[in-house]
Amino acid sequence: MLSLDDRLRAALAEDVGRGDATTLATIPPDQAAHAEVLLKEPGVLSGLSVAERVFTLVDPAVQVTWTARDGETRPGGPIGTLRGPARSLLTGERLALNLLQRLSGVATHTRRHVDALGTGRTRVLDTRKTTPLWRDLEKQAVRHGGGLNHRAGLDDGILIKDNHVAAAGGIAEAITRAREAAYLLKIECEVPDLAGLETALRAGADRVLLDNMNDSLLAQAVALRDRLAPHVTLEASGNMTLARLPRVAASGVDYVSVGALTHSAPALDISLNFTPLPEEQP
Repeated sequence: MLSLDDRLRAALAEDVGRGDATTLATIPPDQAAHAEVLLKEPGVLSGLSVAERVFTLVDPAVQVTWTARDGETRPGGPIGTLRGPARSLLTGERLALNLLQRLSGVATHTRRHVDALGTGRTRVLDTRKTTPLWRDLEKQAVRHGGGLNHRAGLDDGILIKDNHVAAAGGIAEAITRAREAAYLLKIECEVPDLAGLETALRAGADRVLLDNMNDSLLAQAVALRDRLAPHVTLEASGNMTLARLPRVAASGVDYVSVGALTHSAPALDISLNFTPLPEEQP
């Protein structure tokens, strides 16, 4: 796994290339500036420290002061200030804002799902449908929004999907093989119907993923789990819209996984208001 600094340096190299031609051509090297980071719509913040790190990698002389914190819901308005060489602020602006807008968008979208589920037992989970190389930051944004993280990667747990079942020769066979090969890991198995759920419960799954079941089937699945293996947790997935989530929560499932938390979160509108500073007198 590349470090955050390595990824940010690579992202800066992509954006800046041989140099910020516009800034170098128009801004004197000794020009200082002040900038206000402005949240232009309500939302949950995430990525403040990441945005700050972009500027300090561009130039350690840049000073960043936040008046907000990650995980905080803000109605809009100023959330921080920057001060330093004008060239450095302009060069780092786009990458810093891209990350801050993206991560705050994930946190905000997650909070909408958390609110839609209400105060019952059902919690929202993210998935691996994330931006390559930025998964850790997007999953952190999910936590800032009040959601929970599913697997961080393929090595993080056993999740037997439909293609694994097909290749292994059935649900019971797949669970048996997984238990023998990875006996220290919890085993989750995806099932498409109640028959598959019963098979997974009897085969010893620790969690069962109920894939694309309607609301009535979800309630029946909870009843079947309660009767056969009440210790097993149930996760619902597929066609999970905000409007549907209250009904899913009413079914009694433990978790609902939503890929849209990361793959479809709209970016939060955040901008930088820039003010040149007068030259200091000796």
